[in-house]
Amino acid sequence: MDYNLEQGGPVLNPDAPPSAADYKAPYVDNGADIKDPARYYDETWKDREWARLWSRVWTIAGLVSDIPDVGDFLTYDLLHESFVIVRTGAGASDISAYYNVCGHRGNRLVHAEFGHVSDRFTCNFHSWQWTIDGKLAHVTDAESFKPEVLDCAPDMAPVAMDIVAGVIFVSMDDDPVPLREFLGPVASHMEAFQVDRMNVVRHVRSDWAANWKTGIDAFYETYHLGSVHPQTQPIMGDITTQIDCYANGMSRMIVPIGVPSPHFPDQSSINPGLQYMLDSVGLEPEAFEGGPQDVRPALAAAKRSFSTRFDLGWETLSDVQLTDSFATGIFPNVQFGIHPEGAFLMRFMPHADDPQRFTYDTMTLVRHVDDPNFKVPDWMGLPEGTDCSGRERPDIERTGIGEPAGLGLVLDQDSELLPIVQKGLRSKGFRGPLWSEQEARVRHFHNELDRYIEGEK
Repeated sequence: MDYNLEQGGPVLNPDAPPSAADYKAPYVDNGADIKDPARYYDETWKDREWARLWSRVWTIAGLVSDIPDVGDFLTYDLLHESFVIVRTGAGASDISAYYNVCGHRGNRLVHAEFGHVSDRFTCNFHSWQWTIDGKLAHVTDAESFKPEVLDCAPDMAPVAMDIVAGVIFVSMDDDPVPLREFLGPVASHMEAFQVDRMNVVRHVRSDWAANWKTGIDAFYETYHLGSVHPQTQPIMGDITTQIDCYANGMSRMIVPIGVPSPHFPDQSSINPGLQYMLDSVGLEPEAFEGGPQDVRPALAAAKRSFSTRFDLGWETLSDVQLTDSFATGIFPNVQFGIHPEGAFLMRFMPHADDPQRFTYDTMTLVRHVDDPNFKVPDWMGLPEGTDCSGRERPDIERTGIGEPAGLGLVLDQDSELLPIVQKGLRSKGFRGPLWSEQEARVRHFHNELDRYIEGEK
């Protein structure tokens, strides 16, 4: 197929108005310069990222659904920093965020990743206590302190926090840009899919031998699907993916699902992959009378029927939202694959000390429907027996470098490839990445990163 460079590649719906979910954002010309590959392994780059990027942007700390009751908390670590987010009241926004540190001697105040306290946090070093409102409540043997020392005893140090679509963000910036301004259209994309009605049903943290940006680069494009993930070709577009770039490094790609890639040799029959997709919505493949191009509309129609049957509220979604993968890039380190039935929240967490390691932190979210006839689709890749009720927050599963994460074939293929790519990035023969317009989101991300590193932001 012809690739229209002037409009930034495919447009799924040329007639879509600006308010439509599949509206093609105006093309952003991100240039053609070649970036220094040192950004992927250099210690100086890592240090500059901490000082100029991570300490200033909004990042995703967790989900409101993980702390439903007063006193529920979660902790969030970003490089060497840690935060505790706690529900302080029953209201939707009654949530506070603090630096996770004891003001007495610097001990990590809260050690659990998730938990509940009745009304106070207690340091396990000397038993100082703070209320969930962050107020200092108890100093052990206070009479042994000089008064002028106790006058310096602090409340818990707050950190900027805000919520969009049930997703909790924090920023270490003393005066951060408002979150919705930072996110731009991405905020409405998250809200349209009712992410705030989803719960985490699986959470995996897998260590990979690569820089966090090497991970971002791989997940921000579909150019590699045919080579690395050929099993996707019968049911997923690649070169037909619509790419949209927005301000502040945000982006998305709408990946057509339920249609064979133009690179797939069989464009005339209902291949086994398309049969699988039909079966996933209760349509009998053997009885399906259309061709490959009719599968995607049939999937949308079936999901509309689900919405009516189970009162899902999907009537506000377009056919594209019902069928395709809205892979949303939340700068700087998130890919959020959003679907009506659920979502994949992927965080690429940099290692605190080693720029050639990162943690792939992925949460699978699903929309719980209290009806035994509603099934979470198999393509979400959940292990058999997964509790999708949302009543219990699952424990975090962990795998080390080189260990399979158990996240399915596609992720196993990525985890095997990226350490090899990381090694190549250090080769004297490699002068820098050459990005096509199919990789426009990657260039868009790096250009925004450079604005922070170079002090423009």
